[in-house]
Amino acid sequence: MIELEGVPELIDPVMVAAFEGWNDAGDAASTAVAHLDREWKGEVFAALDAEDYYDFQVNRPTVFMEAGVRKITWPTTRLSVVRVGGEKPRDLVLVRGIEPSMRWRSFCNELLGFAHELGVELVVILGALLGDTPHTRPVPISGTTSDSDLARRMDLEETKYEGPTGIVGVLQEACAHAGVPAVSLWAAVPHYVSQPPNPKATLALLNRLEDLLDLRIPLGELPEDARAWQLGVDQLAAEDSEVAEYVQTLEEARDTAELPEASGEAIAREFERYLRRRDVSPPGGHATDGGEGGSYRRDSPGGRPRPPKPPRTSGEDEDSTED
Repeated sequence: MIELEGVPELIDPVMVAAFEGWNDAGDAASTAVAHLDREWKGEVFAALDAEDYYDFQVNRPTVFMEAGVRKITWPTTRLSVVRVGGEKPRDLVLVRGIEPSMRWRSFCNELLGFAHELGVELVVILGALLGDTPHTRPVPISGTTSDSDLARRMDLEETKYEGPTGIVGVLQEACAHAGVPAVSLWAAVPHYVSQPPNPKATLALLNRLEDLLDLRIPLGELPEDARAWQLGVDQLAAEDSEVAEYVQTLEEARDTAELPEASGEAIAREFERYLRRRDVSPPGGHATDGGEGGSYRRDSPGGRPRPPKPPRTSGEDEDSTED
């Protein structure tokens, strides 16, 4: 029995989820959900029982001091709610955690139980994969779904992936079986610079999410971080002639493949995003303050902060994932 005391009735809720691990190259997807939670001041209202889904020898708990008292944060998945203001306010249910070590079907069923109780109308799952893409070009974002009607209505691809899958693929399939509309958005991260963070990929995911949900997301310092990240990788690549040559090869292949797409829908989407950014609403106008709409808090937020690491080139093998 799922109890959601303290959570008010939600407005057109959409669940947005991301999980650290195999489906999160460069931490791009989990960082995107963390950005939404931070910018819109999310309030955690539930956390899954860590002992049900995690192997603590794989994902270890962390010890910290608070007011002189030692405490432990357990690896888990937490749910929070944020209200997006504007002329048409709506709520986002943010799911952020770690890919579970076990009992994936039960894990997905529990998340879908929350979605049902909260009246979620759409589930959007964010992921990131390693690919043959140059860091100097826009980050490729693919949107997939198992629902043919949803694919036509939201300009998505029907997933035809076959092979090993992660929690993103399992959750999307669970949504399909439960009759819950679900979409996966995937960012392609250059495999030669896979070290997190990757703010450029995170920014691309958030821009695509804006287009999908027709809302404006406050980006804060993310665009500047993305530019700094690209400049840093440019400098590293310039120091290695083999890497520079390889990047040039990727650029030529990418430009040739995308030449027919230099107009039409891509330009239209960019123009629509430009118009949204000209909205006169104040940057903080999309987040509710502590006294509006009731309190969402039920559990204290935990999380596992990870210090940023400088990007680096590497010969790491390309990862593969679904969709």
